[in-house]
Amino acid sequence: MQHDFKALAELYKNALLNDVLPFWEKHSLDWELGGYFTCLDRTGKVYDTDKFIWLQNRQVWTFSMLYNQLEKRENWLTIAQLGATFLSQHGRDAEGNWYFALTREGKPLVQPYNIFSDCFAAMAFSQYALASGEDWAKDVAMQAYNNVLRRKDNPKGNYNKTYPGTRPMKALAVPMILANLTLEMEWLLPKETLENVLAATVSEVMTDFFDQQQGLMYENVAPDGSHVDCFEGRLINPGHGIEAMWFIMDIARRNNDTKTINQAVDVVLNILNFAWDSEYGGLYYFMDANGYPPQQLEWDQKLWWVHLESLVALAMGLRLTGREACWDWYQKVHEYAWSHFSDQKHGEWFGYLNRRGEVLLNLKGGKWKGCFHVPRALYLCWQQFEAQIV
Repeated sequence: MQHDFKALAELYKNALLNDVLPFWEKHSLDWELGGYFTCLDRTGKVYDTDKFIWLQNRQVWTFSMLYNQLEKRENWLTIAQLGATFLSQHGRDAEGNWYFALTREGKPLVQPYNIFSDCFAAMAFSQYALASGEDWAKDVAMQAYNNVLRRKDNPKGNYNKTYPGTRPMKALAVPMILANLTLEMEWLLPKETLENVLAATVSEVMTDFFDQQQGLMYENVAPDGSHVDCFEGRLINPGHGIEAMWFIMDIARRNNDTKTINQAVDVVLNILNFAWDSEYGGLYYFMDANGYPPQQLEWDQKLWWVHLESLVALAMGLRLTGREACWDWYQKVHEYAWSHFSDQKHGEWFGYLNRRGEVLLNLKGGKWKGCFHVPRALYLCWQQFEAQIV
């Protein structure tokens, strides 16, 4: 397997530095008004100029993180600054909540209806503060992080559509993202806060959302962790479950907690077995735990981020445990992902395929796909494989 690791590390490094980053550097930068264009067609042409806060923040994070962890390239810091300056001026309402969307100029379009904008703001400005040394960026990061902690039990606040009290549920997205975010904020947080939040989120994910009988991660559970028999209560989101598990592995690795690492790997393998399309290959987007029709009409689409997060989880699981099952599944997912999503002609990766694996939307970026999952996964897989070259 030695040669495989070297070739794989090279593949990911090359794709990141010579394909994906140049695509965004060339097409997404709004030098005139600040921030980034994320709605890019197959060739990189801008087809909509609205600016979605969580994608803006994710791009700030991507270029800041690479500047911090890979190489101090001046142009990466300049690109991060282009977004950070725009967001600090236009991104929040008077109370400091982050909007969901702005016009190209920075006028608010969509209200701050959930905390994911705040989560990615905290991540982005934490990395940007580290890269730039700007104190104001630290303040922005901490304010966004405290917003997340304040709103985590009622993430949508006033914008919640559900009637209060009838069928209370909590979502996996909140503790999993809080776990990852807290790790990101490590350099800014008191040690006690860091350890407390990490321990609480890991415990919640692995206790309340994990179904031991099925070995699967549920997307929504009752506040006490029990199952609720309805569409949302039976929902399995394979990509989320797998992404959550590599967050958990990353946290457990810091404490040399091999038991939790192996448990997380078990869950990844269970989800892959459950969610793999045996007829056409690839992983389903949404599934019902009991095999009923899911309510999401796009349930059988194959999405870029689901497969990329799986590659990260398998590469990390392989490195941390050496388990053969991780390698077997890695090869299977790799073969599917690289042959279906990577665009050899125009660069970057497609985001949306139909069940048969044909390109459904030939965009490279839109309202939900930006400069984040592809570069992050390429970077992380490169690092995992490079660490295994003997």
